[in-house]
Amino acid sequence: MSLDDWILALHVLSAFAYVAGLVLFWVLVVSVRRADTPDATIGLEPIVKVGNAAVGVGAGGTIILGIWLAISRDEYQLWDGWIIAAMVLWVISAAVGQRTGAAYMQGMTKAQGLQAAGQTGPSTELLALNRTSNGVLFHLLATIIVILILIDMIWKPGA
Repeated sequence: MSLDDWILALHVLSAFAYVAGLVLFWVLVVSVRRADTPDATIGLEPIVKVGNAAVGVGAGGTIILGIWLAISRDEYQLWDGWIIAAMVLWVISAAVGQRTGAAYMQGMTKAQGLQAAGQTGPSTELLALNRTSNGVLFHLLATIIVILILIDMIWKPGA
């Protein structure tokens, strides 16, 4: 196997990590909707860290290795339409993903504040923050954008 073959394999593996992270966050979106206590909300934090790592490694690996491949392989150019589309979608997905995280971080921050104040019982305000419709909408949008990136990468329209 050549170096480019290895880079392509790692690029695809990065895409799997990115998608796996998004799927894990969907599991968290569903799980946190039932969390009305600080302990239940904070208890999901280790899983959030795994999701953040998967998305970070996946997103970083796909863009860095994808650019490497576009430069390294003669049949691709960075200015190919489908490559530009993928990079633009990647930037948009990162921005939307940050908005998703910010929406759900409000619940985590509230849970930590409640726990620090010694309030461990159910909280309707915490439950409302955990059921953020903006967070669901942003995560749905991020998921759709990543699906569009995958479609672009697989079928390479205009190539």
